[in-house]
Amino acid sequence: MRTIALTGLIMAIPATAQTPPAPLVLEAKIPLGAISGRIDHLAADLKRKRLFVAELGNNSLGVIDLANAKVLRTLTSLSEPQGVGYEPVTDTVYVANAGDGSVRILRGEDLSPLGRIDLGDDADNVRNDAARNHVLVGYGAGALAIIDPATKAKIGDIRLKAHPESFRIEGDRVFVNVPDARLIEVADLAKNEAVGAWPTQRNHSNFPMAIDREAHRLFVVFRSPVGLVILSTADGTIIRSLDTCGDADDVFVDTHRHRVYVTCGAGAIDVFEDLAGVYQHGGQIPTSPGARTALFVPEMDRLFVAVRAAGPEPAAIWVYRPQP
Repeated sequence: MRTIALTGLIMAIPATAQTPPAPLVLEAKIPLGAISGRIDHLAADLKRKRLFVAELGNNSLGVIDLANAKVLRTLTSLSEPQGVGYEPVTDTVYVANAGDGSVRILRGEDLSPLGRIDLGDDADNVRNDAARNHVLVGYGAGALAIIDPATKAKIGDIRLKAHPESFRIEGDRVFVNVPDARLIEVADLAKNEAVGAWPTQRNHSNFPMAIDREAHRLFVVFRSPVGLVILSTADGTIIRSLDTCGDADDVFVDTHRHRVYVTCGAGAIDVFEDLAGVYQHGGQIPTSPGARTALFVPEMDRLFVAVRAAGPEPAAIWVYRPQP
């Protein structure tokens, strides 16, 4: 029971009538400066509390000091950067460029250039394969490039049916969204080859993907028809399909709260809750049109959402704190 005062009156409100807290609270907005155009993926350097922002439409990489909520630097002269990743063992930053197909490698400490790998076309998502000390980069008409951080060189490819979008690693396997082939491909990281493919059936445009390794669940968001599909990582069996917001480009699992966050260019974050083993829609948080890329950092317990400049709204990173 709680009480509120209203024009001199005391009113008792039953606890059951209280509005439940929102699953995400907007904590801060960090302006990115004079940045125009589309913003793509993000990566975090936990040691230095920095956030890297692939500013695709601006041909730049934003570097944010999260401790002080400000931009440290904006690195220019890139070519439509789409993906970015931080590799902690060698303290290096990998920036994948769609425009010229290159992967630029930067020193973590001062972001000076360390090397460049020319993949040829449409370098995209970047992921660390920590178990094998590799960096994987999706690119071209269908491949994951395997990069050795020690030598800063490409040492192989995993061939796919078409251009890879988001991909996630579970043990010796990597699951890859391949929307142009209407597939989720499964590759063996020990063999460096695709070993299976799950057709997406009536679902098209599977761009975002997340994984819950403990529960052996894969979360894939489709843009047509719009929906979140939950699959078993064992065999691709569909466990549940749920409606979600449109134009999604990222999805994340909050294992601590048993939640899933979907960020959508339609201007919203959809939140799903695992209730007794069944995921249900748990709320929608309004953002800004076009704000479809994000990064959930469990170690910081924050969801960072990239908001492009639109009308009076400047380009910024919106910082959301999950609750409770």
